Amino acid sequence: MTNDEAAPVSRETAVTSGPAVAPAAAPALEAPRFADPTALGLFGLAIGCASLLPLAFGMKSAATVDALRTTAILCLLFGGGCQFLAGLMSFANKNMLGGTLLTTFSFNWVMNWWALDGLVNGKPPSAAVVLAIDLCFIVIFFAMTYAFAFYSKLLVVFLLDIDVIYALRITRELTHAQAALAMPIAIATLVLMFIALYIAVALVLANASGKSLLPMGGPLLGAGAKH
Repeated sequence: MTNDEAAPVSRETAVTSGPAVAPAAAPALEAPRFADPTALGLFGLAIGCASLLPLAFGMKSAATVDALRTTAILCLLFGGGCQFLAGLMSFANKNMLGGTLLTTFSFNWVMNWWALDGLVNGKPPSAAVVLAIDLCFIVIFFAMTYAFAFYSKLLVVFLLDIDVIYALRITRELTHAQAALAMPIAIATLVLMFIALYIAVALVLANASGKSLLPMGGPLLGAGAKH
């Protein structure tokens, strides 16, 4: 804003404040270092979920040693690797929420790889330790669900599904209802895969076309309207 465009200054203000000084120019917004990596992380998440579905739905062929090894490496590469890379890129783009969610969840998928690899080698993970971690995770994801409510209704649904998965896992361990809760966990994992695919495809199409082709919903909470 030039001095000619500045708002008029009262006589009293001019006397007490001295000569008028042009306001400093607003700092230019720094361009992101990378393209938005969210779709990469969500595609990796979807592939990781897909690799778990045969085992989650109780397919006998998915419980063999070779199948468990295949599932384990896919969890590591796509569930862990894609989300870890996308999380670091989000942090570099100064996207704290996206970076935190993707990077934290990526280590969960590394844990899935480790657990499956342990089953193959006859060394299952400690149920007590896994339960403690799941309890910590559900607190984290409850907080992230609330945070993302300022951005998109669909992201809230996405995170609520993750909350449900952890709640079911915790309930299964506390009640020892392995058989009863196996199918609900499998269905919630399937839903998570589809939501991740939908959001990722919506982001890719929006980037390619320059317009929103698949609706994702606006903010659930009012403060997000300013973003």
